[in-house]
Amino acid sequence: MKKVITSAMIFTFFTLAEHKLFAQTAIGSFTIENYYRVKWGHAEEFIALWKKNHYPLLKKLLEKGDVLSIRAEAPLIHSSEDSRWDFKVVLTFKNEHLAFDYSITDPFKKQLFPDEEAYKKAEQHRFELLLAHWDVPVEDLALN
Repeated sequence: MKKVITSAMIFTFFTLAEHKLFAQTAIGSFTIENYYRVKWGHAEEFIALWKKNHYPLLKKLLEKGDVLSIRAEAPLIHSSEDSRWDFKVVLTFKNEHLAFDYSITDPFKKQLFPDEEAYKKAEQHRFELLLAHWDVPVEDLALN
């Protein structure tokens, strides 16, 4: 009987701890670094398409308050092919739920891109230029 009570207490403790951690993450901001590796010689074209088709949607999320910051970077020099990336976008969302809501930009697509076919075609081309894409959720670490 004692083992059953102890097991129940441990389960309850971990369930509460997990819930508390999830609640803290959901309340606090959540940052994701998005990396893009593009076919050689096409980075500028990819970035121009990203700015034309995806950045306006992110700016709407920024205005709404769902996204807290948007930052883009490109390397000044290239690295080895196995570690190469051509474009990085760092997005800080209001919370984790918004970061993983893949339909979050849908309400703005028709408003910003009334020619749906042209938008889809441009986005298809942008993705055809990609060799690889990966997203890395990151957190700030206290150094003291």
